[in-house]
Amino acid sequence: MNPWINAEVLQIKKWTKNLFSIFLNADISNFQAGQFTKLALYENNSTKKIQRAYSFVNAPSNKNLEIYIVRVLNGKLSNLLYNLKIGDNIFIKKNSFGFFILKEIPDCETLWMFATGTAIGPYCSILQEGKDIEKFKNIVLVHAVRYKNELIYLPLMKKLYIKYHGKLKIQTIVSREKDNDSLSGRIPFLLAHNIIEKKIGLNINNQNSHIMLCGNPLMVKDTYLFLNKHKGMNKHLRKKNGHITIENYW
Repeated sequence: MNPWINAEVLQIKKWTKNLFSIFLNADISNFQAGQFTKLALYENNSTKKIQRAYSFVNAPSNKNLEIYIVRVLNGKLSNLLYNLKIGDNIFIKKNSFGFFILKEIPDCETLWMFATGTAIGPYCSILQEGKDIEKFKNIVLVHAVRYKNELIYLPLMKKLYIKYHGKLKIQTIVSREKDNDSLSGRIPFLLAHNIIEKKIGLNINNQNSHIMLCGNPLMVKDTYLFLNKHKGMNKHLRKKNGHITIENYW
């Protein structure tokens, strides 16, 4: 059983007209960093729930639940969530879901975390919590967005960079405008031309690297195909160790 329970809206931060973070208070069960939950509201003038899956941004040790959401054009739930007010109630699942967690990742020298858009959320949760980090010598966090103003969690990423004293390396990518502090292009293209590895100063290989992919399904698919074909890396399964752990974000 995984019942719906009430969650109270503590705050909504509207970063842009399409990106927002919602902060909730709810008596959920303990979750592991990297897992996701489901939120729901009743459809207008209906008893039917509209539900969607969303990852936690907050560390499990932080009881103020934080969810980072893209407002989808004509999306039923995201627009309702965007217009909530402090003190409103929504539904959340009591227990969380998923295996996109560090306990499931094999020990390796370098852990690469690739995200597009709001899929930066689970990595923020993992890195804020800081558990099971010691089994990696290096962690590389790569966040790709379309425009610079979508790098909402870059200030947090910079704080985490300081926290990890050189173990964590950060690279942002902006695909649709020029940003001197970011690379330009899609993740598969930048990997195919060795641009990311050269910029970071570390190599991706099937001997000492593990890849986490989270976000746009097309990015996940194309990146996986490149790594599989050109790096000899395979999908990591619970029954069989591999090099790539995947979470499609919608």
